[in-house]
Parts: sequence; structure tokens; C-alpha cells
Amino acid sequence: MTDTPSPAHPALPSTDRPVHGTHEYRPAARWEDAFLSGNGRHGTLTFGDPYDDRVIVTHHTLVRPNGAEHARPPELAAELPALQDKLLAGEWEAAEGFTDHRPLQWVQPFHPAFQIRLRAPSAEPRRHRLRAVDFTTGEATATCAGGTSRVFVSRADDVIVQQVTGLDLDIFQDHRLPGAPADLAVGQGSVLTPDGALLTLRARYPDSDRGYTGVTLVVVTGGRTRLTHPGVRVTGAESVLLLTRVRRHTGELDVAGEQRALGELPHSYEDLLGRHLPLHRTAYERVTLDLHAEPGERGLPGSELLERPRSTALLERLFAAGRYHLLSSAGLNPPRLTGLWTGDWDTAWSGAFTNDANVNLQTASAAAAALPEVTDALASLVHRQFDDWRENARAVFGARGAVAPAHSDGESGLTYHFSREYPLHLWTAGADWLLKPLVDHDETRGGRDPRTAAVLAEVALFYEDFLTRTDPDDPEGPLVVVPSYSPENRPTGGSWGAVNAAMDLSAARHALLTAAAYHPDDPERAGRWRALADRLPPHRINSDGALAEWARPGLDDTYDHRHLSHLYGVWPLDEINPYDTPERAAAARRALELRGAENDSAHGHLHHALIAARLRDGHRVAHALGEVLDGDFFHASLMSAHYPRRDVYNADAAHTLPAVLIEALVQSTPDRLVLLPALPPALPSGELRGVRTRFGAELDLSWGPDGARAVLRPYRGHRIEVRTSSGDVEPLALVAGEDHVLTLGTW
Repeated sequence: MTDTPSPAHPALPSTDRPVHGTHEYRPAARWEDAFLSGNGRHGTLTFGDPYDDRVIVTHHTLVRPNGAEHARPPELAAELPALQDKLLAGEWEAAEGFTDHRPLQWVQPFHPAFQIRLRAPSAEPRRHRLRAVDFTTGEATATCAGGTSRVFVSRADDVIVQQVTGLDLDIFQDHRLPGAPADLAVGQGSVLTPDGALLTLRARYPDSDRGYTGVTLVVVTGGRTRLTHPGVRVTGAESVLLLTRVRRHTGELDVAGEQRALGELPHSYEDLLGRHLPLHRTAYERVTLDLHAEPGERGLPGSELLERPRSTALLERLFAAGRYHLLSSAGLNPPRLTGLWTGDWDTAWSGAFTNDANVNLQTASAAAAALPEVTDALASLVHRQFDDWRENARAVFGARGAVAPAHSDGESGLTYHFSREYPLHLWTAGADWLLKPLVDHDETRGGRDPRTAAVLAEVALFYEDFLTRTDPDDPEGPLVVVPSYSPENRPTGGSWGAVNAAMDLSAARHALLTAAAYHPDDPERAGRWRALADRLPPHRINSDGALAEWARPGLDDTYDHRHLSHLYGVWPLDEINPYDTPERAAAARRALELRGAENDSAHGHLHHALIAARLRDGHRVAHALGEVLDGDFFHASLMSAHYPRRDVYNADAAHTLPAVLIEALVQSTPDRLVLLPALPPALPSGELRGVRTRFGAELDLSWGPDGARAVLRPYRGHRIEVRTSSGDVEPLALVAGEDHVLTLGTW
């Protein structure tokens, strides 16, 4: 087999501007390197071999029953007062017995559906030319001397669309993917239709009435189609169009109904693409980053560019890929630990929605990077599961209101995943963190979503019932958060369940004050929430001069840890910042300096970078980014891994990196704009266009050795202050519809 790279291939994009796609000259040998497409429901991983292509199909709803579908939160409310008494008395290990003694129950694991196989039975030499993915359209393409293949997942019609031209093909669905259960009950069918054929794959999980069905309508133009069970053979065709959907269900699926629905779609690739593009391309192109990279580097395949970790072209492409993958994995749900994709049934950590850092980091750019589709997906998950959040509050804490779980499979929002080492059922900050992007989105658009207001009120209601304890030695003093948990760390010499974790204090304060702001029409209730927030204790600065992870004296910091939960007040909140709270910001900076990287997880490094950006530390941002870029965290697909050397497929780095770059260049609150707060030294010039601010304006920023220029396009009137990295500060009155041009140092 001969492989003939062709750098001058006409399909390659121009390199005079940033490249909005990536390409390779060889098919993917591993599913981790397969190019990705998705519409927030269906996903595909395309290997890109026109002669023997594999397209792995995924869907956000595909989780394997493992007992968690019947799990309930532990009924512990009656035991809570006794636990609180013990912890307040300094019995730090008391929380280890606050359990119903169940074994650790993982959420239902995410898994792939099957792969669509397309084999070209040809004796001709196989000369691969190019496989590519276009971020602006969502298409994964493969070309060779004999033919082409194109795949996208329609946001308009919720269908996987694939077209192959120029090749004879054997086509079939294949469930045999790594880790697939040996006792998965699988049935396949293929029938001829007037336009071609219909392929079905039905799978039922072991010991369950649940299963899923994949339906592929094969539309053939010209040539001949015949059955080769479980698939079909197509010869002499001008083109072959495949339309695929997956449904998870109980009992039997109405396959005839699915066939009719697919049959009613246009049987033209171009028509289907035309319906999809206004939804996908418009969203993707809202924000762009140009770092003035070398044109020669912009033209490199992704795998070669990854070998140049200090290349600005690599940062440009990872920024673009991150926004593309984030958009593509957000719809029914926000991204999972693996986004929307996996080629293996044995997904690490169940491929869950992990709410104590990962979902939050991955969605960090949604408001600023103009992706309301991501915020809508997060809101969809929250609102679907809200009754479960109420049940968590009742069962574990005996409280009204709502408590979010630390882990979810997308079906259940109940708290049941916990153990002695990870007492996640004690964590009460999750709802505030999950709601923060929704609040940011409301600030950006200038209106308060009544659904967000309702959820915030329920979270505040929980705190009304939960925040009732004070220190026995100071009964008139501040309230105490007890029990309290700082994911996923514990004090030195102490246990995991503790008192007054910094994150819990910040989250409770923020949730109460935000709920009050969302309910100005109910001054009595809003006043009660503000008064409760005022009774919370301040953060503690420890003997190292660092903001302590636990405000309770005697609970000493464990510095070498991947999570940075105690700096929640810095990011994503605005509670601690260099402008309004300089002393606490200095303590937070000291805490960041002392923090170790523990196991080198990607989310730890980029969480570090986000906090450093808020603290105006461009060198620390650059160092944290460098740890990821130097650590070989990215696959050729430009999807990322959890650990260095591409160990454990995981979307944290891919989806969080755009947020880091935006935070380093532009920050906003409802009343403040900060320009170039933490510019990494290796980015001397560039342009960031289309960013949204939380005071209701679109912003374009350009910078270089001779200065910087920002153009604000406000869509509502407001008065803000503008700050720069040099410390300059000026007021600015914005008028809706009037552009404001700012030149640093001269406005």
C-alpha cells in the first residue's frame, strides 16, 4: 500500500488567515484519532479511509444499565444533627460514618452504539490522499484517487448524513467495538427498498428491558444494490447516501416509523447540508482568534503541528477545534467527560457528567465565546433533573430546596455516587457552579430567564434550611457550613468531611445573593437571603499567607492536589479580584503558587490557568498552558486526553482551552471590562473577534508591539469601568447601537 501526501491538495485551506479545520494524510489507526462531528445528540468518529471506512456512531442517551438506574439518595437526614455536633466538636473523622453503608455505585456508563463499515472491494492500489474536518461546516471528509466520502451530523434534522462517490461498497453496521458486552443481545436486518436498502441493528442490554436501535437508510443513485446479510453491496453507483439515527428505548422500536421519517428527508447531501449550515456555521463563526501565526505552520497536518507545542498556529487551531467540539457536543446535554464521543464501551469514570469541576470547566467559555447553544444544553440538563435535586436535599439534609449531584449519567440527577474517600453526598456547592454559566448568559443578553430564577430560589431555600448552625463557643457568631466538602481533597491529617470549605462558603454566598437579585419583586424573601449571606464567615488566610481551603482553624491545607476548589471565589465567581479585594486576591495568588499539580490531569492545569488569568498573572497562564501543550495531551483528532502522553480520552483540555485564552485577553463583569489582563509573553500580537461581554456588548480586540485597540458594539446602554493590564482605569458610558473604539493608554 502506498501513501502519497500532497501538500498542494486543492482541498487544503488558505493559510493567510487562521485555519478552521484540520487534516491528515493517513486514515486514523485508532478511534481516538478519528475526526469528530456532532449535533449535541448524535455524534460520529470518522476514520477517513475511503476504501475501508469506519464511522462510529454515538448518542448522548446511550448509557448502559448497571444498577444505577434504580439507585436512590441515602436517607440520612435524621442523622445529620448528630454529625454536625461531632464535627463542630472537632471529631474530624465523624463524616466517614455518615452513610447507609452501600458500596460505591457508579453512574450508568456512556458507550458507543456501533460502527458503520464501508468497504471497497477493489484490487486497485489504495492511494490515500487526504482526510479532513471542516469546523465551519462540521463535515469530515476523505478523498482518494478513486472516490470521496463526506460525513456530517445535521443540527436541523438530527440525522447522520454520509455520502460516498466513485467506489463500489459493501455496507453494514457492526456492534463489535472494544469492551462491548459478550452477552449484549444483538439482532440485525437488511431489506431492499425502492431507493436502495434499509439496515437495522437492535441491541438489548444484558438483564434489562432497555436497548437501542440504529436505523440506516441507504439511498443509491444508479448502479445495482443487492443484499449481503447483514448488509448490502452497491456496485456501479454514481453516489451512495446514508441517513442514520439511533434511538434508546424500552421494548421494541417502531422501525417502520423510523424508516418513514428518514424517507421524508431530502435525499440530497447538498440539500441536507444547506439546512444544517445556518445553525452550525452561524454559531461557529461568531468568535475567531488570529495569533498572526506563520503560514507554513498553519498548513501543517494536525499531528505535525502538535509536535510544535510552542507554535502560535497550534494555539489558533486548538482554539478553533475547542469551540467546534464544544458546539458539536452540546444539545440535548452539555459535554460529558468524553464530550459526545467514545469508541470504547469501557469509558473512564463512566463518561459521566462530573459536576465538581469537569462540566464546569468545559462550559467555561460559553457566554464569552458566544455559544448560547452550550448554555442551553446545560440548562436542559439542569431543568430535566431538577426534581431529583429536590429529592437530594430532602433525603440527605432534611431540607427544602435543591442540591445538585457530583456525578450524573444524564438520566438521573440523584445523589448516589459516593464513598468514604469521596463523600460526594456532602457537597452542597454544585448547584451554584452549574447555574453560574446560566447567570453569565443572562448578564450577557440583558434579561433574566424565569427558569433560572426559579432554580436559584430553590437553591436559596435549601440554604435557609441548611445554614442553621453556629460555633458552640460563639452562638451569636457567624454561621457554619457543616458538613462541608472541598472536592476532592481533605485537610492535612484530617478527613474528607469537614467544616467551612472555602468553596462552600463562596457558593452559598453567591447563590443567596444572586437569588435575591433575581427576585426584586419579592423584597421580603430577597432580604432574608441577603441577611443569610451576610452571616457567613469570611475566608481565612493561613500561616503561609494563602487563602485557606478550609476557613475553620485547625484544618490545614493539602497543597498537592489537582482540584482548586478553594479558589472558586476567584474563578468562576467575581468575589475575589485584584480591583475590589486586593488583599484577598494576594492571598489567592499565594494559594495558587503553593498548589501542586498532583497527577498532571489536564483539568487541573487549565483550572490553574483560568484562576491565574483572573489574578492578572500571564506568566502563570503561559506555564499552565505549556504543561498541557508539552505534555502530549492532544490526539490527531484534536480531542484531548486526561493525562499526559494521550492517556485516557477526555474532553477537558480541548473544551477548556478556548476559555483560558479568552480570559487571558478579555474579562468582563456586569460593570467592568478588563483588556489584556494576563497576556502570555509568547503571544505578542493577535486579534480576538466577536467576544460577548457580561455588560451587553460585542467586542473585537487587536494587540501588537505598538499597542492595542478594542471596538465595543453595545446592544444596551450602561456605564462601566475599563481597566488594562498596566493598571489604568477609566469610566465609559455605553450607548446601545453606538460603537466605541478604545486605544490603550489614549482613551
